Amino acid sequence: MKILNLGCGHKVSPHPDVVNIDWSMYVRVRTKPMLNALANAVLDGPRRERLRRMPDNIMAHDLSKGIPFGDGTVDAVFHNNVLEHLDREVAEAFLVECRRVLKPGGIHRIVVPDFELAARQYLDHAALCDTDARELDAHDDFIAVMLEQSVRREAAGTKQQTTIRRWLENRLLGDARHRGETHQWAYDRHTLAAKLQRAGYGQIRVYDFRTSGIAGWAQYALETAPDGSEYAPGSLYLEAKA
Repeated sequence: MKILNLGCGHKVSPHPDVVNIDWSMYVRVRTKPMLNALANAVLDGPRRERLRRMPDNIMAHDLSKGIPFGDGTVDAVFHNNVLEHLDREVAEAFLVECRRVLKPGGIHRIVVPDFELAARQYLDHAALCDTDARELDAHDDFIAVMLEQSVRREAAGTKQQTTIRRWLENRLLGDARHRGETHQWAYDRHTLAAKLQRAGYGQIRVYDFRTSGIAGWAQYALETAPDGSEYAPGSLYLEAKA
């Protein structure tokens, strides 16, 4: 098996079947020995540990320049919380590029925030607020699930740093949109399936984080937290075949 984990960030699999690909600062630092040594000296504890835990089967590559594999050479393509960060027209081209590298019958597994689920949860909680005023303080959180990452200005990790480090990171790395953190669109099972059909895929099916058409999917641990729970709650899991 050859599985591409595209836009992996720090959620990587050490399994030899998986090629983890990303263009984040962490990945670029991890793949450059001198930068890696420097980062280990200057990063705070949690960030340093995140960098240290990255496996060796990781590739630094800018996916806006395409996927660095030949036509029909991989068994599965996977990406988790990537597609919603792309402009809609870019997302369509990205789906076509993923199909290009898949073998005939290869599986494309996509995980995105489930807008339908978020909308239903918002409406259910709005109805609850009508009868229970104690719920009003929590109601803003249901709006944040749908909108916060579209309007975020500062990167989440930077916002948690000390004043000087925060200023430096914002100057050097830019705001949340510049770093690719913000959502450019939202998807549900209908709109994502339609995009996949237009890109030439077939046999489109919704799964959950425990199930997949990819043989032995659970062993790669790409969708589970260390305790075995769902890594990205509130997600839509959808697969299609090339």
